[in-house]
Amino acid sequence: MSSLRFKAIDKLSIVPDAQVSGSGKITAIFGENVFTLKTAREFLSDEAYKSLLGSIKGAKRIDRSMANQIAAGIRQWAESKDVTHYTHWFQPLTGTTAEKHDSFFTLKSDGTAIEEFDGGALIQQEPDASSFPSGGLRATFEARGYTAWDPSSPAFIMETGSGRTLCIPTVFVSYTGELLDYKGPLLKALETLNKAAVDVCHYFDKNVTKVTATLGWEQEYFLVDEAMYNARPDLVLSGRTVFGHAPAKGQQLEDHYFGSIPERVYAFMRDFEYESYKLGIPLRTRHNEVAPAQFECAPIFEEVSVAVDHNSLLMDVMDRVARRHNLRVLLHEKPFAGINGSGKHNNWSMATDTGVNLLAPGKTPKTNLMFLTFFVNVIRAVDVYADLLRACIASAGNDHRLGANEAPPAIISVFVGKYLSQVLDAVEKRVTDSFDEQDEAILKLDLHKSIPELLLDNTDRNRTSPFAFTGNKFEFRAVGSSANCANAMTVLNAIMAETLTQFKQEVDAHIEKGEKKEIAIMHVLQHYISESKKVLFEGDGYSEAWEQEAARRGLPNVKSTPLSLDAMVTAKAKKLFEETNVFNHAELEARHEIELEKYIKKVQIEGRIMGELCTSHILPGAIKYQNILINNIRGLKEIGIPEASYANQLQILEKISEHINKVSDLVEQMIEARKKANTITDTREKAIAYCDEVKGKFFDPIRYHVDKLELLVDDSTWYLPKYREMLFLR
Repeated sequence: MSSLRFKAIDKLSIVPDAQVSGSGKITAIFGENVFTLKTAREFLSDEAYKSLLGSIKGAKRIDRSMANQIAAGIRQWAESKDVTHYTHWFQPLTGTTAEKHDSFFTLKSDGTAIEEFDGGALIQQEPDASSFPSGGLRATFEARGYTAWDPSSPAFIMETGSGRTLCIPTVFVSYTGELLDYKGPLLKALETLNKAAVDVCHYFDKNVTKVTATLGWEQEYFLVDEAMYNARPDLVLSGRTVFGHAPAKGQQLEDHYFGSIPERVYAFMRDFEYESYKLGIPLRTRHNEVAPAQFECAPIFEEVSVAVDHNSLLMDVMDRVARRHNLRVLLHEKPFAGINGSGKHNNWSMATDTGVNLLAPGKTPKTNLMFLTFFVNVIRAVDVYADLLRACIASAGNDHRLGANEAPPAIISVFVGKYLSQVLDAVEKRVTDSFDEQDEAILKLDLHKSIPELLLDNTDRNRTSPFAFTGNKFEFRAVGSSANCANAMTVLNAIMAETLTQFKQEVDAHIEKGEKKEIAIMHVLQHYISESKKVLFEGDGYSEAWEQEAARRGLPNVKSTPLSLDAMVTAKAKKLFEETNVFNHAELEARHEIELEKYIKKVQIEGRIMGELCTSHILPGAIKYQNILINNIRGLKEIGIPEASYANQLQILEKISEHINKVSDLVEQMIEARKKANTITDTREKAIAYCDEVKGKFFDPIRYHVDKLELLVDDSTWYLPKYREMLFLR
């Protein structure tokens, strides 16, 4: 093991040229492995095609008899591409995707071998529900669960090596009907938002029949050489480096951001993009990120549910393709200390079936007022449910990132830019009590003068804001890089649906009192602006001054995952999710339990790997060098060299001995703290104990002494690849 680091460095000079899968026009391959509507038109009868189209566009349930025809068409298409197996592809609460493969092959009663894929197999499968996180909804002996086809997300073919598998996107439910995945609640939230948003749109345009939430995610990630990765057990087991002294050069020169992409990395990017295009993932952007060895990709906007599927697919594709290039993708939010972590910025908006982006300022008084309505309602939703937004992005990994370097703080606030801030101020201050006919005319004129200037780039960008308006969308920057987008999108769309529902009720109440529609809308908006302006912040979210100001405003600032997750099970949260039909109480309590358990296990793994590395890597190397120094000092002393001549060796020896003792003592204390935490039966209290008594008291102190040893110990006896090697040797 001691030579792995140096073998890894040697391998860097003999990495073979990676072969990129393909080249040419993207349009020639885009979606070739997806059962698109265009493909469906070719392989389905008119009747089956109309049934599928109705399900996708109109959310109509597909009859099982019609499902047989659709399944036959999908199998015919898949077999034309040499597919022999299919799977129900779903997103359980493990944070990864899941699949169980079955072949088309079967035997008839007379022993005849045939290929078969019927409507029943398309619509439903039965994976083991007891082996996935359920938060107590399923016991070990209660294994039954179901995956159910989601027609809104197209089937696709996943290529793994030389094999090909037909993947059917599904939701995952327990035998008793509770949702056990990320996709099911998201679909419910989107449908509730659609209904609430359409109702509000009808104040402005009766032709709107559907509102779709859209998402454009930005995926940040690190790339390290595979040999370096394998020589770091902490990366292999926890996804981050628990030790590592900052290199002399980090990101302080700001020379990596948007810089020339290294050739080896460029080959990897082209390769995974090629695989992604075949799966219909509309990647558009690639570039170097701020930290060394950090990169980013981003797609064109899509409907939220499809975008979530595509991001989950992308993470899998990136991991598999990286291995072809002898690289490893790190999606942990903070794989390296002292430099930027990685996020997954969720750019979110809403669009009508009449072609209007509801968060894009318009050019007429009518559309200006519609924009202002949805814009203010978003701010209101964030203000009222800031604690839930913080909870939905909480994780052990994101705790390392939030508030550090480029990441937004744990305080949820909204950035809208100075121009829109002025518009909101003007609306709030225009009248204090009531509008009249003259006010209505002035209102229209003033909004017409103010808003058309605000085109796509009407605001600056605030990198420290967790929730920022960026021209025609809101950017939820606080989402972690390893997260499933569905979690944040479920909460965001649910709180927006609830806020719009409340807004309509209040406007209707004003109209019933005799107010004109526009005046009623402005009265409610004015109230919302006044009530929610405390969540608006244009300054530096990293500053201590903002933390103090946020406290004065009464904004929550919950920095740890265990405490932030409390927001999931408040009376307010239960009421929200029940009214939006996203979660029932049992499902909500279960997810709270699952997230706490996930946190405990991740911190537990990090604590174990810290202890293992200290006892089997750090201390042996440090003691080996300590003995070298002892022998050196003893030899000098034996031949009569004055002590003043080897005072520096003595000083180094003393420092090394001190750090060795500290590391050894702290590791033993951490182990005892873990044992004590493990005796706690209440999951929340156990998570808090792991956060405060294990991680809080021991992770940083142990790291401090280990990182000091890294600077003092002979390089030849330091067995773990160093930051300078992992981040800069390519």
